[in-house]
Amino acid sequence: MKKFFGTDGIRGKVGAGKMTPELALKLGWAAGRVLSRNGTNKVIIGKDTRISGYLFESAMEAGLSAAGLNVMLMGPMPTPAVAYLTRTFRAEAGVVISASHNPYYDNGIKFFSTDGSKLADEIELEIERELEKPLICVESHLLGKVSRIDDAPGRYIEYCKGHFPADQTLQGLKIVVDCAHGATYHIAPNVFRELGADVIAIGDKPDGLNINHEVGATAMAKICETVVSEGADLGIALDGDGDRIMMVDRHGRVIDGDEILYILACDAKSSGVLHGGVVGTLMSNLGLELALAELDIPFLRSKVGDRYVMELLKENNWRIGGENSGHILNLDHGTTGDGIVAGILVLAAMRRRDARLEDLTENIKMLPQVLVNVRFEGDHNPLESEEVLEAKLEVETKLGERGRVLLRKSGTEPLIRVMVEGDIEADVLMHANYIADKVRNLV
Repeated sequence: MKKFFGTDGIRGKVGAGKMTPELALKLGWAAGRVLSRNGTNKVIIGKDTRISGYLFESAMEAGLSAAGLNVMLMGPMPTPAVAYLTRTFRAEAGVVISASHNPYYDNGIKFFSTDGSKLADEIELEIERELEKPLICVESHLLGKVSRIDDAPGRYIEYCKGHFPADQTLQGLKIVVDCAHGATYHIAPNVFRELGADVIAIGDKPDGLNINHEVGATAMAKICETVVSEGADLGIALDGDGDRIMMVDRHGRVIDGDEILYILACDAKSSGVLHGGVVGTLMSNLGLELALAELDIPFLRSKVGDRYVMELLKENNWRIGGENSGHILNLDHGTTGDGIVAGILVLAAMRRRDARLEDLTENIKMLPQVLVNVRFEGDHNPLESEEVLEAKLEVETKLGERGRVLLRKSGTEPLIRVMVEGDIEADVLMHANYIADKVRNLV
């Protein structure tokens, strides 16, 4: 069992628990020791815009240098940009300092391997074993050196644009782009402008404290309002580190990750490049599964987390998968979830079919789905209680085959997630709150 690494690296509140400067220093050293044994001598570090990024960047830099590894700093850059530039610079590893969609007072650290994919479990476990040892600095002449990649934003902008058809433009489209005051603030608006769109940027003024605050893919009210008030054709909302996307049609309706998966799968099938089926998660809406079945497109569910989606894609040699939260994977276009690239692929599908965004989702009917989050502290698991399990069984019996209940601990926040899905929204909401109240009674 891992002590530090979760489903998406190490994450927590700054200055408490795992996310302290001391741990970051030791983690950099431990990771450097493990990676150097595998031939690594160069590591790239990127971060999002939260204020603690400076602190953890310096600590990781020092730890890696103490282990004898050279470091290349990118500054604020999206998570998928770190994965891409790790490959293009032939670095043996990449580090992302980000807590993704979490508030500014959280932060996290995750690693990419030389091919731009997340580190294997066995390497993370090896790093954890090194963390138990005392930090021993290499000799002075063996210390790692540090440099900065000044043209990283430009390199990544060109990479993103390369996923849009060369014979097409976005001219004539007005797009609202919400950067969540995060790592895409200087990237995403320029990508879509340079492809020809009229771009209205929001959430593009980070101050270190406002990342994900009432903007971005986890707070859609602002972009929905802006799309309608500006008469825009659509909106693209990214999260703090740029690996998630949610979209908005011209009427202000949210298009979530499940519907984006449906659009990409339909486009890939009509273009003859689908190569198998689609991977969703336990949280994916039943409406996605039913809509894909109508098109004879196979569908599988993984555990929640994009790394598990990736595992199932590779196991079946499929290409397209993702989560309803907006992590979208298309292995023909990258090695990790990339919000900007996913948005470009949807826009390319619109151009190929000469259609509006809402036209591409007219044949998928999403079932009402309610997610209630209950905050808890400590190592106990309320989901193992008899009271909660009985409530779950009671609701599942009432829903029958046209509904689902999913209870799980979040892998990134101290939350119990209660998800209920069914035909009638009022009933779904009532059932979700009923189970959530049972959980609250225990925490």
